[in-house]
Amino acid sequence: MSLNPIRPWRNIERRKSRQIMVGSVPVGGDAPISVQTMTNSDGHDVRATLDQVIAAAEAGADIVRISAPDQETTRALKEICRESPVPIVADIHFHYKRAIEAAEAGVACLRINPGNIGDEARVREVIRAARDHGCSMRIGVNAGSLEKHLLEKYGEPCPDAMVESGLDHIKILEDNDFHEFKISVKASDVFLAAAAYQKLAEATDAPIHLGITEAGGFVGGTVKSAVGLGNLLWMGIGDTIRVSLSADPVEEVKVGFEILKSLGLRTRGVQIISCPSCARQGFDVIRTVERLEKRLEHIKTPMSLSIIGCVVNGPGEALMTDIGFTGGGAGSGMVYMAGRQSHKMTNDQMIDHIVELVEARAEKIEAEAAAGQTAAE
Repeated sequence: MSLNPIRPWRNIERRKSRQIMVGSVPVGGDAPISVQTMTNSDGHDVRATLDQVIAAAEAGADIVRISAPDQETTRALKEICRESPVPIVADIHFHYKRAIEAAEAGVACLRINPGNIGDEARVREVIRAARDHGCSMRIGVNAGSLEKHLLEKYGEPCPDAMVESGLDHIKILEDNDFHEFKISVKASDVFLAAAAYQKLAEATDAPIHLGITEAGGFVGGTVKSAVGLGNLLWMGIGDTIRVSLSADPVEEVKVGFEILKSLGLRTRGVQIISCPSCARQGFDVIRTVERLEKRLEHIKTPMSLSIIGCVVNGPGEALMTDIGFTGGGAGSGMVYMAGRQSHKMTNDQMIDHIVELVEARAEKIEAEAAAGQTAAE
């Protein structure tokens, strides 16, 4: 539960799910909601794929998925998994042998559709490989690739069809005494995905992976994902997420974290609260925020920063943030520290000064945390 006794309207009571491990990352239960993305490099190219994995991890990704359609890729996975800073999920669509090879290569999780990889004997082989190599699995149901018999039964992709597909696949794994799995029921239609996920959440205690699949380009996909995933997360549904964008995987990670941060479900880096700017602004708010976002990307310590163009809303917003700057007149503004007026600073020196203040505060927070950890030990 996201507990806020002072402001109870911010509380989110998360759905109770069992917990599994994806490598070193716990998923489900009371674990933090993890953020995933997927590489789009040629899986045969170890260096290019690793570069994408590392970039995603530096942006905050907890888990990264890689398509494994052929033997050349599953061979490359061995080196990729060995050097990756985060657990790797192998995306398996049809050939059961690719799943076995990926497990042997050291992936942490297999994304599969049990109904697509062959008869029960082949499924058992995949389960045996996963169990032998410590892999979990994700059952990936997608509205665009539902089984023919379900489309005939329901007439079109719908929540009932998607959940029935997912539960059928769960039964296959559970009948073989395999319980280390999570499940997703993705659709590109926000209404369909949200309804399917709500129905799924009531039908199983398995950890749920959220996604609005094929959401679109950066702007459109971000909006669709924020609406769909945000509402589900607000209801307490979801243990791990991926924002699917036609964009750089790093952007998927950033958007995913911003969605979680906006709901108080994860904290990482600097959360900038800024105004849209208007004729009252005492400095160029838009350009300032763009530059600060870039200059503060390296900060991982959670903190809040308000950048407000004038004194109408600036002081009030600054009360709620760790550091704030409010535009004034005569080419300068007021710097706030922990909600209190601290000192004036000229607009032309403000960006460098705020970066220094943020870096200093991050260093102090990290030092205090380290000291507390040492004392506890």
